[in-house]
Amino acid sequence: MDLELWVNESVTPVADALSAVVFVSVGVGGAQLPLIVLWLVAAGVFFTVYLRGVQIRGFREALRIVAGKATGTGESGEISAFAALSTAISGTVGIGNIGGVAIALSLGGPGATFWMICAGLLGMATKCAECTLGVAYRTQHEDGSVSGGPMYTLARGFERRGRPGLGRALGAFYAFAMVFGCLGIGNMFQSNQAYLQFVVVTGGEESFFANRSALFGLLLAGSVGLVILGGIRSIARVAERLVPVMAALYLFGGLCVIGLNVDALPGALAAIVAGAFTPDGIAGGVAGVMILGFQRAVFSNEAGLGSAAIAHSAVRTHHPATEGFVALLEPFIDTVVICTVTALVILTTIYEPGLAERGLEGVEITSAAFASTLTWSPVLVALAALLFAFTTMISWSYYGLKGWTYLVGGGRGAERVFQVVFCLFIVLGCLLELDAVLRMSDALIFIVAIPNVVGLYVMAPEVRALIEGYRAELRGSSGR
Repeated sequence: MDLELWVNESVTPVADALSAVVFVSVGVGGAQLPLIVLWLVAAGVFFTVYLRGVQIRGFREALRIVAGKATGTGESGEISAFAALSTAISGTVGIGNIGGVAIALSLGGPGATFWMICAGLLGMATKCAECTLGVAYRTQHEDGSVSGGPMYTLARGFERRGRPGLGRALGAFYAFAMVFGCLGIGNMFQSNQAYLQFVVVTGGEESFFANRSALFGLLLAGSVGLVILGGIRSIARVAERLVPVMAALYLFGGLCVIGLNVDALPGALAAIVAGAFTPDGIAGGVAGVMILGFQRAVFSNEAGLGSAAIAHSAVRTHHPATEGFVALLEPFIDTVVICTVTALVILTTIYEPGLAERGLEGVEITSAAFASTLTWSPVLVALAALLFAFTTMISWSYYGLKGWTYLVGGGRGAERVFQVVFCLFIVLGCLLELDAVLRMSDALIFIVAIPNVVGLYVMAPEVRALIEGYRAELRGSSGR
């Protein structure tokens, strides 16, 4: 029995059971709504109201902090606000922004874009809450390094409220799920898709790498290893250089396509709004389109999963709320901007009802949309996919590492063990298509939303107090 078959058969029963629990759905208007999506969207609605529209009230301050115009005394941490933002964005902007949006459109029609944007806007408030707490409850080590994230927030937050046992259990569960999950969707899936895209862009079946997946995996693992061995500072340096470039590259190509098809833009925008409320029998009617849009958004920007809080916890700042403001930019960039540009590229070019029946899937749809206007653009899409996959891997390696050291303790030796294992899984991702492992890791990543959001609800008054305290500080410094 070959390795791929053996692993899939061994893991499949566990993956099926876990997926059935995490992604349990209820019927709504003829469509199936995963309860985990409802859980995350509900958190976005709650924190939007509870934090008094922080997405709007805090947007300008977020830009000011990222630009380096906000300073304070007693700053501690390892990286800048811009580096933390870039690292967190690199973990969310990935293949889903290119292929996942296309799937949502092909199944749900243009209206799915409207609800995707709504969910992205709601997710901004959740990200603000979880990253504010991430900094508030982080731990600074003797060597100056910093560890933080939901595992620390849950453990220390519940301890402060007189439930230390519950806090430790929730923190350990979160850390375990993050370690295992990062090896799947943050590693093997990314390396597998990177390999497939690289083969396509270098000649397909005629490519030198067509039958050399192991070689590509070793080269990719070596590249990732060179970055992650330097820790968060090295990861952040690479992210703050690559993320703006890859985002600008993809957005430039997308805006060129939209611009060259500007005559179709008014119709596309009208279809987005009309389709959100009066779809023509697509995916179970209005409820189906809403569900597809919400699902794509929460799966893309990860608001409510707490992963971004791990990166933001390492920031140099004098006040936890600064990172809450910075973090709210992530769903805006990931979902409201990049995912919407992908949708408009498709809607202004090749989209038509029944697109899902044309034999194209995911990235292929987006690539075909670009190619319909710019013949050379499939190379651009493939390059963007490669960069997205690479940056996702380096960010998720840090998330997994922090989960690992939370469970087994710190020290250079423990860190190196995890980093070597992470790089080995990159090679496996290129060699194998481990469907069961990926489904299991996907479920583990999303199940952490349950304890994370529970913790956010419990500590919501603390989040609001921190944000309002920072606002008072700003008013005092400006003399108002």
